[in-house]
Amino acid sequence: MRMLRIIAGISLAAILLGTLVWALLPKPVLVDLSEARRGPMEVTVAGEGVTKVREKWAVIAPVTGNTLRSPVDVGDQVAKGSTVVAVIQPGEPAFLDARARRLAEVSVEEAAAAVRLAEANLTRSDAELAHIEVELERTQILAKRGTVSVTMLEDAEQSAITARAERDVALYELEQRKATKVRMEAQLSAPTMPDPDSEPGECCLRITAPQDGIVLDVVDVNARLVEAGTALLTIGDLSDLEIEVDLLSTDAVEIESGAGAYVERWGGKGVIKAQVRRIDPSAFARVSALGIEEQRVRLLLDILSPPEQRQGLGDQYRVFVRIVTWAGEDVLQISQSALFRHAERWAVFVEEDGRAALRYVEVGHMTGDTAEVMEGLVPGERVIAYPGAAIHSGVKIEPRALSEDPGD
Repeated sequence: MRMLRIIAGISLAAILLGTLVWALLPKPVLVDLSEARRGPMEVTVAGEGVTKVREKWAVIAPVTGNTLRSPVDVGDQVAKGSTVVAVIQPGEPAFLDARARRLAEVSVEEAAAAVRLAEANLTRSDAELAHIEVELERTQILAKRGTVSVTMLEDAEQSAITARAERDVALYELEQRKATKVRMEAQLSAPTMPDPDSEPGECCLRITAPQDGIVLDVVDVNARLVEAGTALLTIGDLSDLEIEVDLLSTDAVEIESGAGAYVERWGGKGVIKAQVRRIDPSAFARVSALGIEEQRVRLLLDILSPPEQRQGLGDQYRVFVRIVTWAGEDVLQISQSALFRHAERWAVFVEEDGRAALRYVEVGHMTGDTAEVMEGLVPGERVIAYPGAAIHSGVKIEPRALSEDPGD
């Protein structure tokens, strides 16, 4: 019995000793592991952009006049040469003040007097012409009898020609005076109130759409007086959009014409593909929201995705664009969260036989999530993501989760 108690005591002591040893042993640190892998990699520059219709057609009033209420509205489809987009009537005369009206009335009276004077001159010319023609007939009869000389006959014929010309001059002068009187009377015309329900007459100018598309903007849908050269509306084709982006000049120098781009956060589903068409050679200054003056460069991008993949995207819409500055098809890469600076070099902790091992690496291109590894790692090796203060060379680690994507 005594022997059993001794054995039980020894066993209990051994258990307590083992528990104490186990409690004092260092526990493995739970870590997140990310695997170095090969795959495609792209470095992009991000910026906000605005969509624009590539070719807008502005409809301009060719003459001065009264434009009727717009027959089209924003969003209407129009066809080239057939859809009437504006109707212009002749302008109404201006109001006359008291002085201008009195001057116009006096001008009419003056023109009427001139007409009466021209009528009197015409009557006198008719009388003189009739008298001279009678004298000519008498002289011709006497000339046939030999009573008058040939010289007298020629003088009579010349007088008749002169009288007829003077009569024509008096007639033309009368017509001129009458036209002047009509012109003076027109100055007294007052503007009239047009009937909004009446149909435009043949005197109106109907302007048709210069191009197929959709009405993007109508300056004013109401009837109004416009001068020649006034913009009336704008037409564009929403299937032919481009994107305007302005970037910092330091970012723009990394981009080449023809570089690919991705349009994200545009309001619809999916990512729209685009391509850089032009990079402006001259920058412009703009003050940022923080009050810092920046030199920015404007870029124009062509949209490559078909219209059915960007339904709802219109003119002057805000989008978020990522432009590719560098791309590689087979690049060894890891998550940036595994990198840290050590002895002025890039380093990572690699998992080796359940322990952390410090490894220096050469890093190439970087994106927001991943980094290109030039030297120091091989595909398949696992590195510790977000290494904390508890991680050092030789410490035992236990994986919490293995990330298949270096960007995770």
